[in-house]
Amino acid sequence: MQKAEFKFAQGIELRFVDVDALGHVNNANYLTYLEQGRIGYLNEVLGKEVKYEEKGIILAHVAIDFKIPAVFGDRIEVLTRCSRLGNKSFDLTCSIVKLVGSAKIEVAAAHTVLVCFDYEAQQSIPLPQAWIERFAAFEGL
Repeated sequence: MQKAEFKFAQGIELRFVDVDALGHVNNANYLTYLEQGRIGYLNEVLGKEVKYEEKGIILAHVAIDFKIPAVFGDRIEVLTRCSRLGNKSFDLTCSIVKLVGSAKIEVAAAHTVLVCFDYEAQQSIPLPQAWIERFAAFEGL
């Protein structure tokens, strides 16, 4: 994995409640970490003024590959980048890493597909051109 390809990092504070009986962060919590990273990324790239209730985004697919366990006390970041822009959807590639000194060790890798959605019409809609331009400018696409 090339860390340089990620231009956004969201710090995650692990909570005691995140840990299972074996002392590892429970795998279900990784979806929450990805969500925190996704929201931070979208706020950074699209801005906080986006009205998602008008042009919403739906998580259509997520795949996670778990590499090594995270444990309570680890310092975690979710690295996120837009890896594909489609007509109505886009992909975010994520790497959840633990910070050990100056190193970033991958804990999990994820791929998500998000679809732009009109909640009133209950159907997918094209990505707004302004969003495409912002993703392209941020990522250098």
